[in-house]
Amino acid sequence: MRVLVTGASGLIGSAVCDALLARGDEVVGLTRDPERVRPKNPTVRWHAWKATTEHAPPEALDGVDGVINLVGEEINQRLTDQAKVRIRESRLAATRNLLQGIQAAPHKPSVFIGQSAIGYYGDRGAKILDEESQPAEGFMAELPADWEEAERQAERIVPRVVIFRTGLVLSKDGGLLGQLLLPFRLGVGGPIAGGEQFMSWIHIDDEVGLLLWALDDENVSGTINATAPNPVTNREFSKALGRALHRPTAMPVPKFAVAALRGRELADAVAGGARVVPRRALDLGYEFRHPELDEALRAALR
Repeated sequence: MRVLVTGASGLIGSAVCDALLARGDEVVGLTRDPERVRPKNPTVRWHAWKATTEHAPPEALDGVDGVINLVGEEINQRLTDQAKVRIRESRLAATRNLLQGIQAAPHKPSVFIGQSAIGYYGDRGAKILDEESQPAEGFMAELPADWEEAERQAERIVPRVVIFRTGLVLSKDGGLLGQLLLPFRLGVGGPIAGGEQFMSWIHIDDEVGLLLWALDDENVSGTINATAPNPVTNREFSKALGRALHRPTAMPVPKFAVAALRGRELADAVAGGARVVPRRALDLGYEFRHPELDEALRAALR
């Protein structure tokens, strides 16, 4: 297959490109600065794209069989009004520009795979949530809901559309785990904001596995939660990470400390939680490589 990947130089995008290349696919990557990222993965066919201001380049879409859309600015930052605008545009405007490029292409891909986030569900306590659960309110929930709506416009262009609501991705190279490693290795890690909120996590191998599974399996469509089958509380996660690193986890992090670093809105999101299960992925036959947290953390840290 020839697969176009947006956000191809990011944490998930890089892993997806590596997995596609390893199995013999051609990979086309869209990025703001091809010269900067090309040395990291010279096998990818890189194309320049200003995602929020221009359509996807026609030459990048030539002969593409599938599209994986992972574009979007990092959300783990102080959510000022200006940052919110940038974050929204990096997802919504970029997706619209990507789809307009696809619509103009003479050869249409057979599948479009979009990305969203479990922030869609908001803070729901211990209630078990699946793909049929209703969305929450507020910026952190409305952003993925609006992103999904933009990505669903692909249904008018390509035969099959899949959108993943992704949980907390476990990888030592970045994301939540990458940020937690230093304090936990120093023995100053612990539960955040009381630790009772649920964390719906997924190992990077399964995040990539789900994306490639959706790319290949014509029976997969619609919205799917990209989370491991066994979500845990923040307290349980902290203890498991301590076990994996052979470090104590007796230093709780109060909510106000997160607010001081990243602002109140992001602190509210961190202190809240959602107990999300991947019902549709399981029903459709996906087999998780890392369904249990202790093993997943050991694998991620290897």
